[in-house]
Amino acid sequence: MSEFANVTVIKKANIYFEGKVVSRTVLFPDGARKTLGIMQPGEYEFSTAAAENMEIISGELEWQLKGEGSWKRAAGGESFDVPADSTFVMRVSRVTDYCCSFIP
Repeated sequence: MSEFANVTVIKKANIYFEGKVVSRTVLFPDGARKTLGIMQPGEYEFSTAAAENMEIISGELEWQLKGEGSWKRAAGGESFDVPADSTFVMRVSRVTDYCCSFIP
């Protein structure tokens, strides 16, 4: 899906890591929530209460659940899931455009 219709976009940006990760929240009529964002190259650690699906629209990164030994790669056109109540780390090698879907 390349666009969303009939949604509400929260104007205030979510800004992390001194502006190196920025996103906007999109709310759907059925209660679903997503964020659309851009990550600059760097290493970032996030914690999440809800399960997430991270769709990489363009760019590339490596990721792992905190404490795991192996890194997994995700590039444009790919996605990965993060379980609820977890912490994950991303190593972003180039500017990466993403869509994060929160899974109820």
